[in-house]
Amino acid sequence: MTDVRGKIGVFGIGLEAYWPQFDGLEARCAGYQSQVEANVAGLGAEVISAGLVDTVEKARAAGDLFAREQVDLILCHVVTYATSATVLPAVQAAKVPVVLLGLQPTRTLDYESIDTAEWLANCAACSVPELAGAFTRARVPYDSVAGTIDDDPRAWSKIGAWVRAAGVARAIRTSRIGFLGHVYNGMLDMASDFTMFHGQLGAHVEVLEMDDLAVRVERATAEEIAAKRVEIDDMFATADASSDPIAVPIEDDQLEWSSRVAVGLDHLVADFGLDALTYYYRGLDGNLQERLGAGVIVGNSLLTARGVPTSGEADLKTNVAQLILDRLGAGGSFTEYYALDLDEDFVLMGHDGPGHLAIAAEQPTLRSLKVFHGKRGAGLSVEFKVQQGPVTILGCTQTADGRLKFIAAEGESIPGPTFRIGNTNSRLRFGLRPAEFLEGWSAEGPTHHVALGVGHRIDEIERVCQLLGVPFAVVGDRGGRPAAGAPDDALATPALAGQGWGVA
Repeated sequence: MTDVRGKIGVFGIGLEAYWPQFDGLEARCAGYQSQVEANVAGLGAEVISAGLVDTVEKARAAGDLFAREQVDLILCHVVTYATSATVLPAVQAAKVPVVLLGLQPTRTLDYESIDTAEWLANCAACSVPELAGAFTRARVPYDSVAGTIDDDPRAWSKIGAWVRAAGVARAIRTSRIGFLGHVYNGMLDMASDFTMFHGQLGAHVEVLEMDDLAVRVERATAEEIAAKRVEIDDMFATADASSDPIAVPIEDDQLEWSSRVAVGLDHLVADFGLDALTYYYRGLDGNLQERLGAGVIVGNSLLTARGVPTSGEADLKTNVAQLILDRLGAGGSFTEYYALDLDEDFVLMGHDGPGHLAIAAEQPTLRSLKVFHGKRGAGLSVEFKVQQGPVTILGCTQTADGRLKFIAAEGESIPGPTFRIGNTNSRLRFGLRPAEFLEGWSAEGPTHHVALGVGHRIDEIERVCQLLGVPFAVVGDRGGRPAAGAPDDALATPALAGQGWGVA
């Protein structure tokens, strides 16, 4: 999985008037600031330090530094009291969210013997409300974290989540997403303007032709194909034909073709520097384009498992959702609604085509299909269910005014039989009953596909969306549980934290 470090602007604040009044206070505050910066760097961030800011002039210089370095996030360490006028210029120019760190050096104080200087070295809480008020009125998006500089798992867990989100946001902004072929004809919800992705996310969409893949498949060497065949044999189990009349025994030439196409896909991704790939092509009467479009499932599943998520039907929006979940370490398998089980209260979700092998519950299976339903061509398809336990689905859609919007829900992957039709499919249970859940999801105006990942990831996704400046909606309660005190059929939509952010 590609590891992209977020650029984090970090500065501490104080009041210049204090330094001549209290000997040693400035040095102590600078030391605390250095300690926080080291801790942030230890979380994997690239730290852009503006040091200790104590005047308006230094604040403007810090703001210029953060803007010049194009930081993804700013951490403002409230070391001691400072007026909001000496802080606001430091956070305005970069136009990114700010996290106010009210981190004290100690958990408690010796109240009987403490003097003013010692209090000022420990008054991290003092400016946080003032800054929050000023940021609100200045429309600077912010969050706050209170606690201690060290030995505070709660505080540093929150800071770490912001640091990870900054890395994911940077990964999206700098990503190159391949668009191979064209959208499945008639799926109007998936059509989108490439400029949306460049303009709203900063991502680059590389439009590819089937010829780009064909020439690389043709150039695949015997050694490359043999090595890929070994990789496929190691990764997948092979299935006999199931009771589905479109399933047939696997032929050796199908494995050979899938191996060759997989080699071509590897070169396509490397040559164009792709971080993700979405594809679909219809082809005609068994021509090369049809055979290529039908032969990519195995290779694309292998790509997805190693951090280049792929989606079928040329669903670019869901491909971005997959990329977010993948960079969060959650997987992100291409998925849609299959059926509602109203007796056992679960939603069956899956899709034909590639899946995220890294989050499979067991060894994925290859099944040979003589028909890809609704598509041209035939060949090998991938079948598995996602790991049991907490899961998150993440969708990306487009609003009527052209804005991208993310939608998420948390639930559980539960055991039980699923279809044996050469598709990924899993039993997922959300906090709402299946019918109410589908209604609530549909009310958000979604694209009909989602990315399915492991773990409960809404809090992390929320931060990524805040950093990207993209609307975000939650269906159901976080953790896949009904809202406390709500009726069973209620649709819980928690508010997002931070000024300027809200549920779309």
